[in-house]
Amino acid sequence: MTQNTDNSRTEKGTSAPVRRGVAVAAALLLAGGGAVPVAAALDDGRPARPAAETSERGTLVSLEPVVSFDRAAVTRWLAGKEMATGTVRYGVTSYRLTYRTRDAYGRPTTATGLFTLPTGGDRRLGLVSDTHGTMVHRDYAPSVGDDFGRIPSFLYAAAGKAVAAPDYLGLGEGPGAHPYMDTASSVTASLDMLRAARQAAHRLHRPLTGDVYATGFSQGGQVAMALGKALERGADRHFRLKALAPVSGPYDLSGEEVPALFDGRVNDTSGLVYTSYFLVAQNRLRPLYKNPAEAFRAPYADVVEALYDGNHTEEDIVTSLPASVKELLTPAFYERMRHPTGALKEALAANDDACAWKPDVPVRLYAGEADTDVPIANARSCARQLGGAPVLDQGKVDHFGSFKKAAPKIAGWLGSL
Repeated sequence: MTQNTDNSRTEKGTSAPVRRGVAVAAALLLAGGGAVPVAAALDDGRPARPAAETSERGTLVSLEPVVSFDRAAVTRWLAGKEMATGTVRYGVTSYRLTYRTRDAYGRPTTATGLFTLPTGGDRRLGLVSDTHGTMVHRDYAPSVGDDFGRIPSFLYAAAGKAVAAPDYLGLGEGPGAHPYMDTASSVTASLDMLRAARQAAHRLHRPLTGDVYATGFSQGGQVAMALGKALERGADRHFRLKALAPVSGPYDLSGEEVPALFDGRVNDTSGLVYTSYFLVAQNRLRPLYKNPAEAFRAPYADVVEALYDGNHTEEDIVTSLPASVKELLTPAFYERMRHPTGALKEALAANDDACAWKPDVPVRLYAGEADTDVPIANARSCARQLGGAPVLDQGKVDHFGSFKKAAPKIAGWLGSL
């Protein structure tokens, strides 16, 4: 991605504080970037406590300018990813935030995420929370990877909203391994990203209104629903949930997603990655198996856990494992997956309540009819739990196709609220 650091061009209606914030970002980018303590990077006129003295969840540790695009450049970038660009109104400037949070065990840690602002529009901004889908390599995460993970941030910011996109625990520049499909810790990291974004926005002279629009794709769709529930139940007094627009999330592991692994609705390659990732990550949190050989056939038992350390690509994983879940798992564990009991049943159920509430805000569930990663039945199950939320079928498209069709519509819808 070519960074545009020429901020002489501004959008119509850009205020002086907006220009000042963008100018600071540009100066840091031209100087070579690098993560710097917030107080040193952007002085809002108040003394800041040293990072070592601020251990509260959501405390912003550092802010690093990542990229700045004018309107024409972000339009070209999105078009190059085959995304519709009709909602693009502004350029965008993105920052990597490092912030304090808690890990899956409740211990203090740090996480990173991408915070993106429009270069014009309102001075006070509504905030989109965008939670990403399944990522096996830490460098795929939004604040690090110059690819798919940034599409929604650029799209929604270019339409006029601030966007907070958490990397989640163990991805991006966060320490440790990612606790895949641990909804509770993903919500914690996402909520703390909102808090860090609020601090960053203030220091960038683009304060937030407090309104939050929750969206996300795939794994992130499920996280978005769970985050929305937490916000509506008062998780943070500074934020008000305004709308929910998740895309193709695995909202019902026990009732739809896991059965689909065995009845042909989920393709073999995706099923292989999702299942092995889930088992390895969940076994780090609760004992699903005593040793890998109990769950995985030889020779895969010797390598599968190391493949999910955050430093291996999907290609590494797929070429190191067999073609299907049935070939990966031992016969006994394969049957356990088909008919879960004990800790495995509990691990699945812990992720099945994201839609078990009745939102007081507009909800749109987006999904694709031909999705063989996360079948549309997940969205229909969620809709029933929510009490009749609409499922917007994006037609005969695959998993990523559902996102490509839905995201520009979401940008337009959120802009109308």
